[in-house]
Amino acid sequence: MNELHKKAAILKKTALTLPMQSEAEKNDALLKIARSLRDNQATILQENQKDMIAGKKAGLSPALLDRLLLTEERIEQIVEGVQQLVTLKDPIGEVIETWKRPNGLSIQTVRVPLGVVGMVYEARPNVTVDAACICLKAGNAVFLRGSASALHSNIALVQVMQEALAHSSIPKDAIQLLEDTSRETANEMFQLHEYLDVLIPRGGAGLIQAVLKHATIPVIETGVGNCHLFIDASAQKEMAIDIALNAKTQRPSVCNAIETVIIHEDWPHTDALLAVMRQNDIELRIDERFKIGSDYQKATEKDWRTEYLDTCLAMKQAKSVQEAIEHINEYGTKHSEAIISEDDNNVKLFFQAVDAAVLYHNASTRFTDGEQFGYGAEIGISTQKLHARGPMGLRALTAVKTIVEGQGQIRK
Repeated sequence: MNELHKKAAILKKTALTLPMQSEAEKNDALLKIARSLRDNQATILQENQKDMIAGKKAGLSPALLDRLLLTEERIEQIVEGVQQLVTLKDPIGEVIETWKRPNGLSIQTVRVPLGVVGMVYEARPNVTVDAACICLKAGNAVFLRGSASALHSNIALVQVMQEALAHSSIPKDAIQLLEDTSRETANEMFQLHEYLDVLIPRGGAGLIQAVLKHATIPVIETGVGNCHLFIDASAQKEMAIDIALNAKTQRPSVCNAIETVIIHEDWPHTDALLAVMRQNDIELRIDERFKIGSDYQKATEKDWRTEYLDTCLAMKQAKSVQEAIEHINEYGTKHSEAIISEDDNNVKLFFQAVDAAVLYHNASTRFTDGEQFGYGAEIGISTQKLHARGPMGLRALTAVKTIVEGQGQIRK
């Protein structure tokens, strides 16, 4: 039996025991993980440096290297995310609905774990901890498959978490890492329907499409983020500029950063926005409809479809909110979209007509995040419509079970 099947079988067996774990037992395990991550910070950073050196030699882009990098500050943020999970209510066993039938049967639906979650992701080692811990809190076992670029970091993080679980009531086998990062083994993992209950891919468009193409297991599709900001004619100058700058530059390499700004042709402050973006070293791709100098690079069809994850920004002009909506629905990835406007009718139309998981009025798209929404560490941002949509917190990692209580009823 190879590594894939051996670890999957262990997870399937372990998952059967997790619904019996109490909230206190799960919280104790999470606190031990948090403490262990902090205590083993030096080892984790040392292993991460191996990945960083290899990544630079392999020519990874600055955006990917930023996602790969761990620092003392980022490890502390990971630890704080785990600690925040402890403060959140355990969803398992929550009674969602109760009703009684005329024949006397009492029926209720309750939350239960999904079972074994397969997590497939790229570069970001923080996802290793976020995914494992949120799965444990929701009573799930988790099979982690990161990318080769983060292998040293992921091995170190999983070993630290497993060692912490060994001193808790949660079996350490509830977290497994697939160390074989070959494409062939990944494709085989996507079809382990006898062991895995759901797959969650988190990464670029190529990864997500590969999972969707090969999987025979249910998939929760997450977040390619070609996000847009529409600045309406009535938008306040300083607010629009501040939000656009934050949504692009606060962390360009993440999926909730904007990639296109759409500006109403009657908004009078376009030049000021362009100047601010240039002052912040943003490479602009400009719609030819803008009446500006020739020293800007013109946007192409490819730019409207690109998730840059970098300091590039496409800029589009629109004559109406309707034109902006049509552009977003054509090129967006159903992730996060924003409107800056003082026109209530235009905001209402934008919210009704734009097809995306999260919509914003007068706020940055950078808030599309499980922690920012109060969910604790998230496992991803779902851009589909079945089961879960938007930042996926604890409840998104549960299913339901129906409990029927009777007094001897039989069906006639």
